[in-house]
Amino acid sequence: MEVDDERFARHGVRLLLKRDDLIHPDLIGNKWRKLARNLDEAAARGRTIVTFGGAYSNHLRATAAAGRLLGLATVGVVRGQELADRPLNPSLSRCAADGMRLHFVDRSTYRRKTDPDVLAGLLDAAGAADAYVVPEGGSNSLAVQGCTDLGRELRGHADVVALACGTGGTLAGLAAGLAPGQRAVGVAVLKGGFLEDDVRALQEAAFGGPRGSWRVEDRFHFGGYARVPAELEAFAEDFEFRHGVPVERLYVAKALYALVALTQEGAFPRGTTLAAVITGAPFEGARPSAQSSTSR
Repeated sequence: MEVDDERFARHGVRLLLKRDDLIHPDLIGNKWRKLARNLDEAAARGRTIVTFGGAYSNHLRATAAAGRLLGLATVGVVRGQELADRPLNPSLSRCAADGMRLHFVDRSTYRRKTDPDVLAGLLDAAGAADAYVVPEGGSNSLAVQGCTDLGRELRGHADVVALACGTGGTLAGLAAGLAPGQRAVGVAVLKGGFLEDDVRALQEAAFGGPRGSWRVEDRFHFGGYARVPAELEAFAEDFEFRHGVPVERLYVAKALYALVALTQEGAFPRGTTLAAVITGAPFEGARPSAQSSTSR
């Protein structure tokens, strides 16, 4: 859909919204695109799915919902052993209601979860030693391949396609699916400057080398993942008022804010058509405070 917004129009730029938030009420946006091929693989092997996330993880909720819809057993390894003795927050409650078995681990162990020995211990402790493992955020080779469909759907519709990025899998696949002459911009929602290397590694694993034209914008994380300061909250509320589109705060708001700022800076020539991918919808009960920092 095209939106009429003078912040873009005055610079001769068109803004389109790719409403991936409308794909499915429970499996929305890039979460479905990243999970689909992994779900097929797990189902073919008849295995439980184990994945990882923090207390407010969109990825955990999507995986739990997929398990319910497809009849697949799911286990969520949750960062923070201290959470095991507390009432579940709305996000984790949704996971549990969808049938996901939650296994809480201390933060030190969680940080080392990609180490083969640590991972084996986590799976054994969770009673899922033979599980199909999907990484935190869902980004692996199959996820990247699934996200190429997003790029193909946008061929011929925009010069620049932008989206918010956590682990980089959607950007890696999107860029690969776009047509020559189109380019992708990933807006990092985590600070650290690591995303470019991660996207390159994901494309190498998925395709054997780089694909498409893309870049990462690191200036719009607002302090890190799950940080929603007053300025960003006000921007999101204003965008919702202007265009009647619900704005998810942790990812989508940062991407839209970045596009307004970049347009005002003259980053896009007059006549450019931008497409912003709306990768998710608000889940108000799962949104942490403006100063919190949680996992994806």
